[in-house]
Amino acid sequence: MSETPQRAETRPVILITGCSTGIGRHCAFAMQRHGWRVFATARQPQDVEALQHDGLDDALRLDVDDDASIQRAVDTLLGRTNGRIDAVFNNAGFGQPGAVEDLPREALRAQFETNVLGAQAVIRTVLPAMRAQGHGRIVQHSSVLGFIGLPWRGAYNASKYALEGLTDTLRQELGGSGIEAVLIQTGPVTSHFRATGREKFERWIDPSASVHQQSYQAVIKRLEGAGDPPFTLGAEAVARKLRLAVESVHPKPRYHVTLPTHVFKALRRLLPTRALDTIIRRVNG
Repeated sequence: MSETPQRAETRPVILITGCSTGIGRHCAFAMQRHGWRVFATARQPQDVEALQHDGLDDALRLDVDDDASIQRAVDTLLGRTNGRIDAVFNNAGFGQPGAVEDLPREALRAQFETNVLGAQAVIRTVLPAMRAQGHGRIVQHSSVLGFIGLPWRGAYNASKYALEGLTDTLRQELGGSGIEAVLIQTGPVTSHFRATGREKFERWIDPSASVHQQSYQAVIKRLEGAGDPPFTLGAEAVARKLRLAVESVHPKPRYHVTLPTHVFKALRRLLPTRALDTIIRRVNG
C-alpha cells in the first residue's frame, strides 16, 4: 500500500530559537494564536516536553551551539511542512556580565558561540529552503546594547554589535531574493535574562580579584534585583514587533522595543561620543 501523499502546509511556518522561558516562549504562543505554525525550540529535552505539553505540538530540541542539532531540527521542520519555512526568529542568547579586563577568553568565546555563531549557523541552515521557495524572513533578536556600549556588559555588547553588522551585511547580500533580514532591538523586557546573567557572572568573574570590586556590588545587586528596571515592558511588546517583522510586506530593517532603545538611538545620533559617554556613566552610577 502506498503512503498517503503529504499535503502542502497552508499556514505560514516560523522557527523560533530559545523558547524555554521568557521572550521566546511568549512569542511562540503569540505567533501560534495569530495563525502561524510554530516550531518552538529549546536546548534541554525537558523544556521541549514542557512546550509540547502546553500546546506547542511542533516543539523541537535545538542547541544553537551544536551544528548537528540545528540541522536535525531544520530537517524535521522541513519534513513536516513539505519544505516550507517562512520565517526564523533567532532569539536564543544570554548576557555575560563583567568588565572587559576581567573576561577570560573562554567566557567571551562562549558569548559569541551562542549569540553570534549560533544565529549564523541557523541562518545558513534555513536559507537553502527559503531560496528554493523564493521568500522568507530572518529576524534577529538584537538589543539597545547592539549600538550603545554600557559598562560591565562588554561581552554582550560585543556580541550584539557583531550580530548587527552580520545582519546589515546579510540584508544587502539577500537583495532581490525575496528574503528579508530584520533586527529587533530590545531594551529592558521581562524575562529570565538577569538570572542567567548571575549564573554566568559567578562562573567566570572573581570580584575579589578585580580592580572593579566595588562596582561589581552594584552589578550583583542589579542581577539579583526582585523588581524590573524602569521602563521595562512585557514580552508581548517583542511579540508585536515580531509580527510586524514577519507579516509586513516591506519590513523595516530595525524595530525598536522600549523607551530606552528609542532614547539612546536619538542620543547616539545627536550627541558627540564623549558627551554620550558622560550620560551613560551617570546613568550607571
